[in-house]
Amino acid sequence: MPGATQGGPGLPVARFAAFSFVDRITSIDGLSRVEGVYTIPSGVAFFPVSLVAEAIGQLAAWVAMSHVAFNRRPVAALAGETRIHSLVQPGDTLALEVDIESCDEDAIVYRGRASVNGRLVLELLDTIGSMLDTAEFDEPSRLSADFTVLTGAGRQPGLFPGVPQPVLTTLSHEPGLSLTARMDVPADGSYFADHFPLRPVFPATLMLDAQLRLAQQLASEAAGTPVRVTRITNVKVRAFTAPGATLELFAEHAAAAEPDGQMLVKVGARADTRTIAGAKMYFATDSGETQ
Repeated sequence: MPGATQGGPGLPVARFAAFSFVDRITSIDGLSRVEGVYTIPSGVAFFPVSLVAEAIGQLAAWVAMSHVAFNRRPVAALAGETRIHSLVQPGDTLALEVDIESCDEDAIVYRGRASVNGRLVLELLDTIGSMLDTAEFDEPSRLSADFTVLTGAGRQPGLFPGVPQPVLTTLSHEPGLSLTARMDVPADGSYFADHFPLRPVFPATLMLDAQLRLAQQLASEAAGTPVRVTRITNVKVRAFTAPGATLELFAEHAAAAEPDGQMLVKVGARADTRTIAGAKMYFATDSGETQ
């Protein structure tokens, strides 16, 4: 509902919709398990698989924040392994589940999964979210009000306006071997209203999607056929990226790395020559079965 207020008096839709991927928290079992749902708006043309991982992480974050009275919140995350089983489409409703191993004022450790109509879409394993001072990024009272909405009737689905695909400018390219590109982070992306209101930070999951695009191109060139990503490991983000920043993204092919012949591509991101993010991505021949 354009122009409506969600999450409490005076809270604009943009703040609780621009980069929010939980519509309702349906079940909380103490600090061990939480379930929720999120419906991808049918009018959104671009919803990368990395945002499914974002939705799982946000569900875990709500429980973590509520546990510490919203004084601290997970911001930086390390994901040991992400398994991608199938893709999602606009209009799909994600059933989100998170199992929490531990949670305190310093970190939350969890694993999670997302499904659509009983079909497993994505799994997060060995994930750690570092807890930082909430007041640096958002207003604790507003987050508390948002949580009340999510654990009650839920917020209205379909408010996410979508995000544009980032523009990548190729800097160097050895087909099948390496690929480097420049990405200019928007100075005023709509998602900064949620990520975060008091200290805008470019979402790491959008950076990861851009890196995935490079890696998939490189793996496809090496294989001589279309490929699909099956898992991502060792995701590390070492620094925040501010609005308007320029990043250098790179992908390096590391040949077949698994007994089943899946290909490994190493990716990373640099800011001012300093590496700020990295991951390993695995690809298999795309049979079209995951579409």
